[in-house]
Amino acid sequence: MGERRFEVVSRFKGAGLTLPQRQTTHAAGYDFAAAEDFLLPSIWKMNFVKMFRKINNEHELMTKDFQRAEQSLRPLLVPTGIKVTMPTDEVLLLVNRSSSPLKRFLSLPNGVGVIDADYYNNEANEGEIFFQLINFGIRDQLIKKGDRLGQGIFVKYLTTDDDQPADQKRQGGFGSSGR
Repeated sequence: MGERRFEVVSRFKGAGLTLPQRQTTHAAGYDFAAAEDFLLPSIWKMNFVKMFRKINNEHELMTKDFQRAEQSLRPLLVPTGIKVTMPTDEVLLLVNRSSSPLKRFLSLPNGVGVIDADYYNNEANEGEIFFQLINFGIRDQLIKKGDRLGQGIFVKYLTTDDDQPADQKRQGGFGSSGR
């Protein structure tokens, strides 16, 4: 069957991190916290606002304008210092806390993060879980070590009867299995 448990990754051993936990008896999600202080800048202070001005003033946009705007709108990866092992027929879904967009203007731009069982102990980052976040508020947000970032929910998944996955070993995360 396999074991399901959270662990601290090597680079944060001894840093006093708390393993994710459910906050109430019937909560589905395990709350994840930031492993260190992290400044998440407001998207409104970034270069893409300059691009909107150029569009509004009918300036011709150059490749570098698009590149700057795209770079500024990228989510940032907030470290948790946590990895997870789980049975091979499960996935850990990373989701927003309901209060994050309302109170802090922080959101997961991909909607739901997916942590597969084979992400655990991968060579690229030991399977550390990161939350992709974007700050759509006006002010920069300082996320303090220990602040809750989001929730993780374990879910069993099904495969088709004729399933034949590619015979490929995971190299890391965030698009490591291809485009």
